[in-house]
Amino acid sequence: PCTAALSTLPLPTTTVAVQGRAVIQQCLSARLQTNHNSVGCDDERAEFVEIGRGMVVFVCFLKEADEQLAERLALTVLKARLCEVTGSGKKVSVLDCQGDVMIVPQATLGGVLKGKQFQYHRNVNPAQGISLYEKFAGVVKQSIHPAEGQSGPVVALGTYGNRQVLSMATNGPSTHIIEV
Repeated sequence: PCTAALSTLPLPTTTVAVQGRAVIQQCLSARLQTNHNSVGCDDERAEFVEIGRGMVVFVCFLKEADEQLAERLALTVLKARLCEVTGSGKKVSVLDCQGDVMIVPQATLGGVLKGKQFQYHRNVNPAQGISLYEKFAGVVKQSIHPAEGQSGPVVALGTYGNRQVLSMATNGPSTHIIEV
C-alpha cells in the first residue's frame, strides 16, 4: 500500500544544478589539526584551531560556482535557524546565538558514486576552489564580529587541499545539508 502511493507521485521535470554544498554539524566544541606534514602527530609541530559551542561547516564548490554563490552560501549558512536556545526549544541562527564557527574545506562533498568508487569531475579546479573557500570564509568572518570592546565568537579555518584531523563533541545528531 505504501509503495503504491509513492509510485503515483509526479517526478520533478526540471533539476537545478547544485554549485555549492555545505554540511553543518552543531557542536559543543571542535578541534581541527590543520598542518599537513604532521597530521595525526601529537608533537610540538602539530597546529590546531579550536572552537566552543557553535557549528562546524564543511564546504565544497562545484563547477559553475562563482564568488556571488560563495557569498550566498555563506550567508545562508549563517542565517539558518539551527541553534537551540537553552530551555526554550526555540531555534535561532549562529549569528543570533553568538556561536563559534569552524569552516572546513571538504572537496569530497562533490563526489558522485559510480559503481563502487567516487568520482569528483563536478568539483571546481583547485585554484578556483581556494578562491571560493577564501571568499566564503571572508564573508563568515565579516558577518561574525563582536561588539566594540567585547570578545566574541571565534571563526576557525581549516586549510584547503590538506588532510586534516577533526574531533568534536556534539549535542545530538544535528547535521544539515544546504545546497545552492
